[in-house]
Amino acid sequence: MPKELLDKDDIERAITRMAHEIIEKNKGVRSLCLVGIQRGGVHLAKRLAAKLKEIEGKGIPVGTLDIALYRDDITVRKEQPVVRRTQVPCEINNKKVVLVDDVLFTGRSIRAAMDAVIDMGRPSTIQLAVLVDRGHRELPIKADFVGKNVPTSLEETVQVRLAEDGLEDKVVLE
Repeated sequence: MPKELLDKDDIERAITRMAHEIIEKNKGVRSLCLVGIQRGGVHLAKRLAAKLKEIEGKGIPVGTLDIALYRDDITVRKEQPVVRRTQVPCEINNKKVVLVDDVLFTGRSIRAAMDAVIDMGRPSTIQLAVLVDRGHRELPIKADFVGKNVPTSLEETVQVRLAEDGLEDKVVLE
């Protein structure tokens, strides 16, 4: 039986709080670029950008990043990876890039995302915003902005369900 961790209002509050933290840490939104990791991170990056614009009154570029070919398990996977769109609408050299993902687990996806971003240029910083941090890191990666920390077992999964995918906004533990 799935356990609901966050409902629609909880997700909205988490995004609002993370937006304020991003503004505080970066002293505004100047030179900021949000990059959502395909798939769930893209929707969250767009929501964060909308919240940042609502608070600061300035639009922020939002990009999408596919990490399929940067993953360290690409050679051991049985199926070929599904490659999705990467589109970053701004030059990232000297930008403050905030990677956005739905769930932080082992850290391997984030390492792949950092490699992909660095292949595009040299940002002044790379920061990480995640809706859920479930622990179990295999690499020394820590999120700068976290919606909710959820201790989990390795047998459990965290699913982020979003309206943009035709689902009811919620995060569940299975």
